[in-house]
Amino acid sequence: MAGIIEIEVNTHYLSAQSSPESEQYVFSYTITITNTTSQQVQLLAREWRITDAENKITRVAGDGVVGQQPVLQAGESFSYTSGTVLATPIGTMEGHYVMIDENGEQFKADIPSFRLAIPNIIH
Repeated sequence: MAGIIEIEVNTHYLSAQSSPESEQYVFSYTITITNTTSQQVQLLAREWRITDAENKITRVAGDGVVGQQPVLQAGESFSYTSGTVLATPIGTMEGHYVMIDENGEQFKADIPSFRLAIPNIIH
């Protein structure tokens, strides 16, 4: 079922909250999760793998997203915004959500790798 949960990501560099001289680059990301199945699903947990330009990997896992465990009816979407801090001006994030369907079956919805980068750093 993981292939029928669509995940769209938009990222932004937050220059006002960042401090390059202290190696702190702050990024926000907005994720939209769309349930393209014919049944209700619920997001139970998330697991992230965050990699900076020096190949330092940080793993983050926990219940829900932004304090919620949203239930999505068939065809419904849920969007949220969160953020992360990197020690480098570029990095990537990837991971998965643990979901459960209305029959009680758990499955993973993969979050494809996406780039975090300050504007114009990559040509």
